[in-house]
Amino acid sequence: MPASPTHSGWRWDRGNSRLDFYYRGTRIGHIAAALIQSLFGLRSSHATLGIGYSTGAGATVTQITSRATGVEINAVSGAITTDTTSLAAGAEATFTVTNSAVEIGDVIILSLRSGATADTSVPIVSAVAAGSFNIRLTNLHASTADTGASIINFAVIKAVSA
Repeated sequence: MPASPTHSGWRWDRGNSRLDFYYRGTRIGHIAAALIQSLFGLRSSHATLGIGYSTGAGATVTQITSRATGVEINAVSGAITTDTTSLAAGAEATFTVTNSAVEIGDVIILSLRSGATADTSVPIVSAVAAGSFNIRLTNLHASTADTGASIINFAVIKAVSA
């Protein structure tokens, strides 16, 4: 059932099982079972609530054996605890994160939560592929090895290039 040219508000679309939102007869967004879509983007103006994932979307994993050992964590957000093997001053270690939620166009955001010995180890994403991404952990300290178990927070931002 099409909306009138002056219709503003919402309407349940039975054929597509979704709630459509209209402004002056134009559909500007909808909510379906697993999707909220807006033609104007999502924004938050709340002082302490933002846009992100809810409880249940995240997971945790701990790396074993060495800092170059890959891990598997199939969630769109979470925390990775690294192994405590020594990362020498000025050295790097790269490991693969196998993650079924990741697609090749996605953007992976990382932050170091805690655990680095001298707070000089920095994680970066060095590659993204369908089903995985690589993290390179670099110890920027000139003379101190990092022997702490770093906790790296991550979030997947779903993106496309077309």
